[in-house]
Formats: sequence, structure tokens, C-alpha cells
Amino acid sequence: MDTRRTILWMIFSFSLLLLWNNWQVHNGQPSLFGFSQTQQVEQTKTATPGAVSDASVPSHAAPPGATSKPADTSVPAQDAEHRGQDVQVKTNVYDLTFDTRGAQLVRAQLLKYKALDGSGGPMLLLDNQPERLYLAQTGVVGAPQGQSYPTHLTPFTLVSSGLAMQGDTTKVVFEATAGEVKVVKTYTLHQDSYDILVQHDIYNLGTSPIDPSIYLQLTRDGNDPPNTSGFYSTFTGPTVYSTEEKFQKIKFDEITKGKAKYVQQADNGWIAMVQHYFASAWIPPEGVIRTNQTLRLADNLYAIRSIEPVGTIAPGEHKVMAAQLWVGPQDQQAMSAVAPGLDVVVDYGWVTIIAKPMFKFMTWLYTLLGNWGWTIVVLTLLIKLVFYPLSAASYRSMAKMKLVTPRMKALRDKFGDDKAKLNAAMMEMYRTEKINPLGGCLPMVVQIPVFISLYWVLLASVEMRGAPWILWIHDLSVRDPWFILPAIMMATMFLQIRLNPTPPDPMQAKIMMLMPLVFGGMMFFFPAGLVLYWCVNNAISIIQQRVIMNKLDREKAAEAR
Repeated sequence: MDTRRTILWMIFSFSLLLLWNNWQVHNGQPSLFGFSQTQQVEQTKTATPGAVSDASVPSHAAPPGATSKPADTSVPAQDAEHRGQDVQVKTNVYDLTFDTRGAQLVRAQLLKYKALDGSGGPMLLLDNQPERLYLAQTGVVGAPQGQSYPTHLTPFTLVSSGLAMQGDTTKVVFEATAGEVKVVKTYTLHQDSYDILVQHDIYNLGTSPIDPSIYLQLTRDGNDPPNTSGFYSTFTGPTVYSTEEKFQKIKFDEITKGKAKYVQQADNGWIAMVQHYFASAWIPPEGVIRTNQTLRLADNLYAIRSIEPVGTIAPGEHKVMAAQLWVGPQDQQAMSAVAPGLDVVVDYGWVTIIAKPMFKFMTWLYTLLGNWGWTIVVLTLLIKLVFYPLSAASYRSMAKMKLVTPRMKALRDKFGDDKAKLNAAMMEMYRTEKINPLGGCLPMVVQIPVFISLYWVLLASVEMRGAPWILWIHDLSVRDPWFILPAIMMATMFLQIRLNPTPPDPMQAKIMMLMPLVFGGMMFFFPAGLVLYWCVNNAISIIQQRVIMNKLDREKAAEAR
């Protein structure tokens, strides 16, 4: 059983490593054990909006059970060469830019978050540059053959009398007429909210009834956000939510290959574009049948849209279609208040059942402490206290194994290559000393899901972004600028190994000594919040282990008297 300690570390460490790697592969990211260039090549291509061919949009939302088919109506993709007039509006949380061409939202700066590129400016989520395209668009389709209704490429006119905030809200109103249909599009912004109400008033100016549909669309290139790390995986791409299929992530390369799987028709849910910490989402009204579509518009340019039928509008009449647009951080509390399930864009995967309550408890701790760094410290301490009985059993088993290590070496020398006699002698020694060879492993295995849950909570929580701790740690979501925490983590891992039994096999001993270098080296590129957790976890483990070992030493000394 001289491999017991190696098995322990391999189970604990490699479980984390392999789960992390599998999560990367599941999200379409390169594997840690063999970087795939396919996606990287696809993402480095520059989106060329002006060269995009028409993207078909059904003239009506398909009825339940029907298959979505292209109709005569065609909506061209974004064309950067024919821009309208920019309309800029500011709130406490936004600096937004609308384009009068299509009355689309083409730029969104989040004033309470710093940019990812290190410029010190506000976070830029939506943008309309050819090298970085990310837009929120709407339009009306379903016109007779040869005609068209106002789409996201139709010139609109700004009709708002003023764009300054009126109390807590302001309305940005655009108007356009095409094909005897007038559309009045109204964006209602709130001073401190990322939830935007978008209302479409559709007027029939003709002499015959019309039966239009409205589409809500998010267009984005396939590039990862700036400063995306290759050492941990986060998802970037379209998502669809429905009560039937729940949360469905769609990879960009699946759209390219025509293999994207998601609920295409429902009367509930929402569509979104997700990236690390941030998201945009269209939330149509509940109970309205909608058709969801994903499209590849050009090289490295994709769209996800939801299409809802408006219903028949008689001549001289009009109908109103309203939807909510979220453009902002993945704030779980605020998003859950906007729409059912919207908070699941913060995806914890298979550990959600543990991670969700852990995050709620973590936010409660923050309300008491007022600092996310100290929240991580206290949360880690409380988790260690909860698992202390299991940890105590594990450390006690390790301590006993360390005490009998000289006897194990003697048995190896005595029996040499006679494995049968060696195993029999070792089992007799374990029975006499009341040692469970797996006693150190099993308690640790039980704790692994909790550790992984905390890992994902710390990695996915936008609350960590820009949150300081102490002294040199000014942002828990980025790596330690002075690499002090990774160095402390490596030192504590080495100390833990010194406290544990040394494997008799020199090769196994070398492997054990390499583990801190491998994992410590990886932590040089991890967010400081995650490294802080591991440092605190290791420090508490060392204290617990030292206390238990000292107690066992005293018990042995008392027995020897």
C-alpha cells in the first residue's frame, strides 16, 4: 500500500483536472491535452457584414408542430456601408447608441464595469465595428411577394422630443413606414436597470388585412471576449431556454455545420447570447407561440432570433407587440426577476444543485462582510468546518500511515518481490494497528463535488469582476499581478506533502513533489479569487492535519508508558 498517498492525490487532483478539461471540450473549447486549431481558425476570421448574403426569415411564426421553412420574405444581414444616424442615450448604468437604420441597438457600454482590454474605460458589450460585431435587432416581416415591411435595415426616423432621463425612465421612439405598414418602435430605459422594454406598434395603412410577424434578433461574431484565458473554460455563444427543454447552449461551429440542436417552437422562454460574466437576451411575452432560429450569416458571423406572429391587423387598425431586452451582467437576482430561468445563463453544469445554494449563501455573507475577498475566506473556513469530521478521519488515517511507514519499508525489504507474502504481512499490520488503507481517500472523494461547485461559483460570478480584496489584489476576477497567491499555494501544497507519508518508491515520491509545481504553475493564470480559495483551503487543511497528528502522537506516547 505504498501507493496509497499517490492514489489520494491522483483522485483529488486529477478529478478536478479531468472534469475541468471535459467541461472545456463540452463547451467547444480546446482540450488541455491537445489544443484544437479548428475553432481558433474559424474565430480569427474577420466578419465582413457588407459581404453577407440575405438571411431568410419566415413570413409568419410557424404554428405548433410545423417545420420552419424559408418564405419569400428576406431580411439582409448587417451592412456596415449603409449606416444611419447614431442616437446616443445615457443612464446610470448605460451609454447606448442606436442606429436609425433599423432602429437597432448597435453599441452598449456598461458604465459600472471596466473594459476587458485594460484600457480603464467602461465595459463594451454591444458594438458595430467590422472586427467586433454584436447587435440587438428587430423587424417586421410577412409582406406580400415583392413588398417589404420595416426591418432592421429600413431607415427609421427618431421621433422622441428629448432623450434626457425623465425621472427614472426615458423613452427612445423611432418610426418607419414600408409596404403600407408603419412601425413605431419604443425603447423604454430605466435609470438603474439593464432591463429594457421594447414595444412595437404596428399600423396597417393599407386597404387589405395584413398578417405580419415580428422577429427579435441578436447578431454576433464568433470571437471570444478580450482577455479570455486558455487555462479555464467559459462558454461563448447563443442559448435558448424553454420550460420543456430548459437551458440549451449552442456552439458556433454547430451552427456552421447545421448540427445545432435546440427547441425551435415554444410558447415560453427566451433567446440569448452569452459570454463570461455578461449576456444579452430577448424575452418575448409568455403564452405567444414563437419560432427560434440560429443562422450563420457569414464567415464568423452568427444570429439567433425569435419570430412571433402578430395576428391579423385590419385596415386602419394597429396592434402592439412588446418584449424585454436584457443587455448587461449576469446578475442572477436581477435576471431572475425579469424572466423565469433567465438567471441560468450562469451555468454551473452538473453541480448546479450544490452551486446555487452556495452562491446564495455567499451573497448573504457578502452583505455582512462587504468584501468579496473576505467572503471567500470565511466561506472556505465554514466549508472546512462542515467537513471537519470527514477531514479528521482522512488526516487521522494519513497520520497512522506515516507512523507505520518505517515498518512498511522493512516489510518490503524482507519479502522483496514476493507480492503475496508482502500483501499478507501488510494486511496483518493494518489489522493490528486498526488502519483503513482507504481511510484517507474516501472522505476526500465525498468532498470533491463541493470543491468543484465552489470553483464554478467563483469562476462564473460577475460579482468577482472588479472586486478588490486587500493590498495588491484589486480585482479578484483576474490573475494576481504579483503572483504572490500562486506562490503561497505552491508552498502550502509542498508543506502538505511533507506532513504526509513519503512513498517508499522514489518515482512515486518524485510524482508527489511535482504536483505542487504543476497545479501551482496553472494557478499563475487563474483568477485571484480562485487562488485565494485554494490558499485558504490548504492553510486550514495544514492546521487541521497538524492538530490531528499531534493528538495521535500524544495518544501513542501515552500508550507507550
